[in-house]
Amino acid sequence: MNPTSGKPTTASRPGRTSRFGDGMGFLLDAVRARPVARMMLSGVSVLLAVVGVGMLAYPFATNLYQGRLQTQLAIEIAKPEIKQAYQAGEIAIGDPLTRIKIPALDVNTIVVEGTGASALRAGAGHYPNTPLPGEEGNVAIAGHRTTYGKPFADLDQLKPGDEIVLETPVGKHTYKVSKEPFVVPNTEWSVISQTPGHTLTLTTCHPKGSAKQRLVVKAEMVAPAVGA
Repeated sequence: MNPTSGKPTTASRPGRTSRFGDGMGFLLDAVRARPVARMMLSGVSVLLAVVGVGMLAYPFATNLYQGRLQTQLAIEIAKPEIKQAYQAGEIAIGDPLTRIKIPALDVNTIVVEGTGASALRAGAGHYPNTPLPGEEGNVAIAGHRTTYGKPFADLDQLKPGDEIVLETPVGKHTYKVSKEPFVVPNTEWSVISQTPGHTLTLTTCHPKGSAKQRLVVKAEMVAPAVGA
C-alpha cells in the first residue's frame, strides 16, 4: 500500500509487462514441447530469410545481365546491317538503335528499339511509335531507374541546359534539357505525343521502386546532326 494515499503501489499490481512475459513464456514452452511447431517455425524463418536475400540479390542480378547485354549491343550497333536497317527505318524490337549519353549523370547506355519488358532488359528503350533520333517530332525513350543497370536512376537531378547526346549508326544529335523534370500519372501518355520541332522526351518510373507515376524530362535539339 502507498502510505500516503492508501492505494496499492505499482509493484503490488499485476502489470502488462508481467502478463506479456507470461504469455511469451507459455508460447515458447508450447513450441519447445511440440516438434511440429518447431519445424513450422524453422520453415517460416528459412522462407523469410530466402525472400530477404532474393530481394537484395534481384537488382544485382539484373544489373549483371544488363551489363553483359550492353557489351553485346555495343558490338551489334557498329555492324553494317544495323546501319542499313536504321536508314530504312526497319530496326527490329530489341535491336540497338542509339547510344544515349548524359554527361551530367555519367550515363552511357545503348538504347534498343521497343519498351516492352524484354526490350527494356537493355536498360533503356525507344518508343516505337515516335520518331528516330534527329528526326522532326518528339523522340521518346524509356529507361529503368532501379534495375537493369538503372541508367535513369538520377533523371530527377537534370537541370535546364544539361546536354543529352544520342549517337546513332548514321549520326550524332545533341539535345539540351528545356525544363525542370516533372511527374505525371502512369496513365498520362500525352508527354510522348508528337510536337513540332525536334524534341526529346525521357521517361522513367517514379518514385524509385514504384510504377505509380512517371518522371519526365523534356529536351530540345540544339545542334545539327554530325555524320557517323
